[in-house]
Amino acid sequence: MPSRRDGHGRVVDWTCLVTKYSRGGWVDEARVLFDIMPERNVVSYNAMLSGYLRSGRWSEGCRFFEEMPERNVVSWTLVLCGLADAGRVEEARRLFEAMPERNVVSWNSMIGGLVKNGDVEGAREVFERMPVKNVVSCNVMIGGYVERCRMDEARGLFDGMVERNVISWTSMVSGYCRSGNVDEGYALFREMPERNVVSWTAMIGGFAWNGFCKEALLLFLEMKGDYGTKPNGETFISLVYACAGIGVPQLGMQLHAQLIVNNWDHDDYGGRLSQSLIHMYSAYGIMCYADFLFMKHPNTRSVQSWYFSVGEVSKACYLFQIMPDKDAISWTAMISGHVQNELFAEGTDIFFKMRSEGVSPLSSTYSVLLGAAGAMSYLDSGRQFHGLLTKTHYELDLFISNSLISMYAKCGEIDDAYRAFSNMSFRDLISWNSMIMGFSDHGHTDKTLKIFEAMVQSGTQPNSVTFLGILSACSHAGLVHKGWEFINAMRDVYGIQPAPEHCICMINLLGRAGKVKEAQELVRRLPFKPDHAVWGALLGICGFGKTNAQVAKYAAKQLLEMDPLNAPAHVVLCNIYAANGLHIEEKALRREMGLKGVRKVPGCSWILVQGRVNVFLSGDILHPDVGEMLSVLLGNMSESQKESSTVLYV
Repeated sequence: MPSRRDGHGRVVDWTCLVTKYSRGGWVDEARVLFDIMPERNVVSYNAMLSGYLRSGRWSEGCRFFEEMPERNVVSWTLVLCGLADAGRVEEARRLFEAMPERNVVSWNSMIGGLVKNGDVEGAREVFERMPVKNVVSCNVMIGGYVERCRMDEARGLFDGMVERNVISWTSMVSGYCRSGNVDEGYALFREMPERNVVSWTAMIGGFAWNGFCKEALLLFLEMKGDYGTKPNGETFISLVYACAGIGVPQLGMQLHAQLIVNNWDHDDYGGRLSQSLIHMYSAYGIMCYADFLFMKHPNTRSVQSWYFSVGEVSKACYLFQIMPDKDAISWTAMISGHVQNELFAEGTDIFFKMRSEGVSPLSSTYSVLLGAAGAMSYLDSGRQFHGLLTKTHYELDLFISNSLISMYAKCGEIDDAYRAFSNMSFRDLISWNSMIMGFSDHGHTDKTLKIFEAMVQSGTQPNSVTFLGILSACSHAGLVHKGWEFINAMRDVYGIQPAPEHCICMINLLGRAGKVKEAQELVRRLPFKPDHAVWGALLGICGFGKTNAQVAKYAAKQLLEMDPLNAPAHVVLCNIYAANGLHIEEKALRREMGLKGVRKVPGCSWILVQGRVNVFLSGDILHPDVGEMLSVLLGNMSESQKESSTVLYV
């Protein structure tokens, strides 16, 4: 064995120094050492190459690679990883294909690089070509599927793995929780042969982010009590959000006190722990504590979010202005806050300013704007955002595609919604539900039912939202028999208990078919106490015929006991009395409305013209152009007709 003073020993010593300097970020100094080395081998060259690539000096690293007198599979793999990390995927792919030899690390690096850069299909193709796969290969591929919420493919790969480790199990648990299927995630969590703090934290976070805050806290107690696993920063962040969700200030304060007493708040985990605490106290409305934490850890997002939630837009904007570093999340929070306060034009202006500042929008940024465009029926704005996405994104991800379906459907462009749906390479439950609701809202019952059949055949399990769309479609078409079939299948086949909104759909369906008595029986047989919405729906269908006065009286009595000032209930009952010739009852009810001060909220409509929103209320004469509008509407009427018609607007 050679001594440390022979040639090989000197090469090892020099190479260790080069590695030490390059890993410490002293790349130029490492290069000086490399240049004066008396002898070098391929390991020395790889150490220097790694230094360039680790520090992000891709061009110098590639030039150095080209000048290397000898390369091995490690050299090629280092450059491959460097190119993938820099986002130069096509160059990485060409280099991979040109490699004279590959090992399992090379294959895994190529798959991981493609996954990291969003090309899951390309990663799958490389994965399938891989001659020998190991657990790391499968975990990388599962991670790619999970990132895109493609849980069926992830599960297929997971089930086929000969060997699994804790990373495999944790990735699946995390993926199911991210896609909203917490029950399946928890079932896998319970099956895990071994768990570490990451596994526990993934499940605790899965509960917290999906609104199961009590379950998150109970699981933490189990983790501490039965298993003695030490929590980490991510665990605490999830717990703080869970405490905020439960809404009990004493519980959140107790957790905060434990963090301080055990010195767990010493590491702020990149500001995320303090941000979660600010969010928690803001949610409680305890702004003095939130302000204290904000001054101690100047992170504005949670305070800003709270200001938006209570309508204090100017204060939220001030916090944004004084933020030292505005990243894409901060900009998106500003856009979302303005949209939340129905300031869509201002939110759009912030979006374009964000782009002018060189900040790339996130998928969630576009989702917020597309959601707002759909809610306000701003089709032109929605199309503009879609066009911008087409120009700037190689492939639309799942969340954006779902937002496009919803936006086009709400704006009345159901064909464009279906086109966006058809172009998706992968669909989740939200995709199917958005398309079902879109067809249902547009009265396309046959297409709604066909999409539902395709959804079931694809293996996607419907949920309560799915059946809401199906029942609504049946209601539009008067398919009473089909409606009963679906509401029974909902309970008996899929194990979903019908909620009030499903019962309201059935009430409307029966009412449209003239089966008011049957609808009344349905309400009486409900397994839960009907709320005002259910009684309101029953009262509403009584207006479809003149023989339903008794049912209307009964429904109105129940509804007005719950909500004595309900204006629509009074108006509907008045109309039913009038239609049935019960004028004494009608006058008495109108007198009662006057004494109570019940006034019906006027109908509202709006239109976007040249970036300006024009709002119209029923009977409104305050619009500056009302005279011209009336002249157009009443242009073909006689003067006496115009006068009598104009009185209606006073």
